[in-house]
Amino acid sequence: MGFLPCPLARKSSKESDYFHSHSTESSLSSQPSLPSVPSLTPPSQPSTTHNHCISTLKGHTSSVFSLALAGKHLYSGSSDSQIRIWPQKPSTMPNSHKVATCHSAVKSLVVLNDKLFTAHSDHKIRVWKINDIEDSKHYSYKCIATLPTLNDRVTTLFSSKNYVKVSRHKTCTWVHHLDAIAALALSKDGSMLYSVSWDRAFKVWRTSDFKCLESTWNAHDDAINAIALSNDEFVYTGSADRKIKVWRKSEGDKKHKLVDTLEKHKSAVNALALSEDGTVLYSGACDRSIIVWGKDGGGGGGGGGRHMVVVGALRGHSKAILCLGVVGDLVCSGSADKTVRIWSRGIGKSYWCLGVLDGHRGPVKCLTAAVDSCTDSKTSGTHEGGNSYLVYSGSLDCDIKVWQIWVPASST
Repeated sequence: MGFLPCPLARKSSKESDYFHSHSTESSLSSQPSLPSVPSLTPPSQPSTTHNHCISTLKGHTSSVFSLALAGKHLYSGSSDSQIRIWPQKPSTMPNSHKVATCHSAVKSLVVLNDKLFTAHSDHKIRVWKINDIEDSKHYSYKCIATLPTLNDRVTTLFSSKNYVKVSRHKTCTWVHHLDAIAALALSKDGSMLYSVSWDRAFKVWRTSDFKCLESTWNAHDDAINAIALSNDEFVYTGSADRKIKVWRKSEGDKKHKLVDTLEKHKSAVNALALSEDGTVLYSGACDRSIIVWGKDGGGGGGGGGRHMVVVGALRGHSKAILCLGVVGDLVCSGSADKTVRIWSRGIGKSYWCLGVLDGHRGPVKCLTAAVDSCTDSKTSGTHEGGNSYLVYSGSLDCDIKVWQIWVPASST
């Protein structure tokens, strides 16, 4: 399926507010790059990679803010509070169903078994019970909890020790977020849910009963935009204060403690992603650069006591980096320049830009990716001896695009 025409994204007041609230920067496109950080991609990058848009998913009538893959389905959330479900591998005429709606923009989505967790701009997290779509004629999901729960709110209400000062004349209980919740992440075993917010705090929730276990106030000096969790229990938070902070809760500790602060970006950090083995961290910012961070200098060179050090930068986008994703050895980046770039991680510190996916008519706000397990090399016009991936990108143009990326073995 080729590109479908779509109207330009509507310049609503909500969407305008998004750009100004997302960071303290005046513009997403005017921030300089980082000349002091070496580029990891060679100037000439020949590639035999094949990529094309196999479908444009239309159903949202407002900006697409969040995407999540779970099993055979893709979930999407939009600025007008709709949550929709799509087939993971769309057909020529992909079917979409609105499964939930509330009264606040959907900023982030994560799925755990039969539960869908959604983060919203009204400072709340909602939990939805996932129906069996294939066996049910009713597609509406039931909201089974709103976080913080009533029990958390009541039990923290009457003791002064449960209150934190949030401004000169205002206090609130520690279980509440006070601004838009920007991102969610699940622990490896699914027992914990992490949330970060523009209120500069991050919180930890138990997924079995939705209880708030921990809150770190003033974790950053400005809004927190992104979070990433490693399998060895490190927590990375990225903020509009230009910093990435590394946290960890060791055995016996009651709260996460600050391990390191990674500083190199010169503008708001919008996105974080980890390699599958957790040894490489990618950060995207308004300075148009993706910084690659590696443990011990990314190759056993000794990091001078630092948790991670700068390895280099991936450059090519002409405007702010808004989202990042990793699948296998591929790094995917979405930008305010309306494109998605695909980067391949090679041996050592080498990277290649395998392709630029151009087709959206608005900034690319969110993306996710997966290995394409149903590839027919004959129909895709490629040869055997490579890997196929599906990349999903959501934009402020209201569309979701599905891209098929074929990477020959020689390119990885």
